[in-house]
Amino acid sequence: MTITAPQAASEVQPYRWRWVALFVILAAEVMDLLDALVTSIAAPTIQKDLGGSSSMVQWLVAGYTLAMAVGLITGGRLGDLYGRKRMFVIGALGFTAASLLCGIAANPEMLIASRVVQGLFGAVMLPQGLGLIKEMFPPKEMGKAFGMFGPVMTISSVGGPILAGWLVDADLFGTGWRMIFLINLPLGLAAALAGMRFLPEFRLSNATRLDLVGILLVSAAAFLLIFPLIQGRDLGWPAWTFVSMAASIVVFAVFGRYESRRAASGKDPLITPSLFRKRAFTGGLVAGLAFFTGMIGLSLVFTLYTQVGLGYSPLKAGLTGLPQAIGGVVGFGLAMSGLQEKLGRGLLQIGTAVMAVGAAVLGVTIHLAGTDVSPWQLAPGLAFVGIGMGLTMAPFFDIVLSGVEPHESGSASGTLTATQQLGGALGSALLGTLFFDLLKSQWSFGSAMQVTVWVEIGLLALTFVLAYLLPRKALAEQTGH
Repeated sequence: MTITAPQAASEVQPYRWRWVALFVILAAEVMDLLDALVTSIAAPTIQKDLGGSSSMVQWLVAGYTLAMAVGLITGGRLGDLYGRKRMFVIGALGFTAASLLCGIAANPEMLIASRVVQGLFGAVMLPQGLGLIKEMFPPKEMGKAFGMFGPVMTISSVGGPILAGWLVDADLFGTGWRMIFLINLPLGLAAALAGMRFLPEFRLSNATRLDLVGILLVSAAAFLLIFPLIQGRDLGWPAWTFVSMAASIVVFAVFGRYESRRAASGKDPLITPSLFRKRAFTGGLVAGLAFFTGMIGLSLVFTLYTQVGLGYSPLKAGLTGLPQAIGGVVGFGLAMSGLQEKLGRGLLQIGTAVMAVGAAVLGVTIHLAGTDVSPWQLAPGLAFVGIGMGLTMAPFFDIVLSGVEPHESGSASGTLTATQQLGGALGSALLGTLFFDLLKSQWSFGSAMQVTVWVEIGLLALTFVLAYLLPRKALAEQTGH
């Protein structure tokens, strides 16, 4: 079944297959989320097995998220051009093949390269599912369909680190850490086969060509920033690392000017330039970058601290983070109980404040307990971090996208999601580099962890202030509520 007109897929797709198709899409989302979570838990074990410098640990996370960030900007457009079902299946098969390459990697370079390929194919796969949901479901069922993401993502975020720790410790069939990637093989193949059978084909009849120059410019700008941040420490911070970071700003500026000229000439830009004339959207991008940089960076450093600094096993490290995951569920549940509609931007700011309090409690606990700190002692701080995270993330996308015109919504959503992934790469680079630099300077693991916590609190404070650029509440008629 191929739909090329603006006709909605919900008009032609049998009702029973819409829900089957939704579960196929959810399976793909779970694969991506698990791969983003499990690598941090397994990273110390991977480094022991394959060798490599500390920057390899950072690249395991940053390589995937950076490739995802760049790819997401164009992933949705590929579906418009060549068909969403086709690109979903290609993305799922590519993601599965890259998972196999990760699982059989013989050295750090092969593993990192395979992670980058994973991220690129994930960026092809994920936007197709979200687009198909909008086409398959009528407006009255849309909320129920998207509502399925909350519990599925929550269960994955709670179970992912524990599953990763168990798989590494269980050493199934002698595979050790490799099983965290090999487990994607049956999941990915099942998603691809089910996608071929149950997903409807959809493409836009008036879709334009890809903005290849824009893709190259934004990819180069992101690489020029992240690469020296991660590799600079190992190389002794030579002058070219600072030149590269400065050049990234120039290339980002060139990218913005090119996109404006492309839009003015009537061509379809990679990112709609008019979005950046909206204070709420631009402020939201910067606030989101600060928030996700701190959140992902702290998660990576905390995992290294528990395993390398405290000597926890991968499973114990995964279980130690459980209070944060449960706290996230509680925070998200509180937001959905009516606080989001009532407080709007205020809820986002309350969330960052709660998260900062939790981080401060975590830092003080580590300072007082020293190397004898137990998972139970870490639990209160982590729980507050999780609750604040849930409260912050629940209203974030709705509020930032408030005021975006309908014709800008696709570009805005893709750009915002890409910024989330870029924040993950930047967090792995910045906070990871800070942590390893402090260790190299003979700081203890506990002291280095405390500094990282205070940097995270600073980023949360910045997020709190930048939130004042956002509207007080999301506009119901523009966000679909």
